[in-house]
Amino acid sequence: MAENSIEEEPSSPPSNQQNSNPSMLLLKLMSKRRTWVFLFVSVYTVLLSISWNLLKSVLQWYEVQSSASSSSGWPAMYASVLLGVAFGVLSMVAALAVAVPATLVTWITVLVLLTFCGKPRKTLVVEGKKLTAEITGFVVRVLIKEGNIVAAVCAVLGYFALVGKNKEVGQNADFE
Repeated sequence: MAENSIEEEPSSPPSNQQNSNPSMLLLKLMSKRRTWVFLFVSVYTVLLSISWNLLKSVLQWYEVQSSASSSSGWPAMYASVLLGVAFGVLSMVAALAVAVPATLVTWITVLVLLTFCGKPRKTLVVEGKKLTAEITGFVVRVLIKEGNIVAAVCAVLGYFALVGKNKEVGQNADFE
C-alpha cells in the first residue's frame, strides 16, 4: 500500500530553465494586457508632463517679452505658434497610439482574406509589402493632416487668448 500511495510526478522541463531565457520572459510579460495598459498610461503621462512644462515655459517667456515690449504683438505670435506646434505634435502622437493597433488589424485582415482567396505564398509576400507601404503612407498622411489642423487651431486660439490677456492687463494698468 505504501508503494501505491507514492505517485510519480510527470516529467516536465524545469520552470526556471524556461524563464531564464530573456526573450521568453519578455514575450510572456508583453502578452499581458496590464503591461500594455501600464505602458500606454506611462507614455501619456510623460507626454502630458512634457507638454505642461513646455506650456509653462512658453507662457513665462511670453510674460517676460510682453512686459518688455507692450506695443508689439510679435511675442504673442511666437508664443501661439510654439503652443500650436506643441499641441499639434502631441495630438499626432496620441492619434498614432490609436492608429497603430487599428492599422495592424486592417493589415492582418486583408492578408487573411487574400490567403482565403487562394493566393500563393510568394504573391502574399509581394502583396503584403505593397499593402504595408500603402497603409503606412495613408496613416502618415492622415496623422500629418490632423496634426497640422490641431496646430493651426491651437495657434489661432492661443494668439487671441494671449492678445486678449495682454489688452486686459494693459487696461487694468490704466485704471490704477
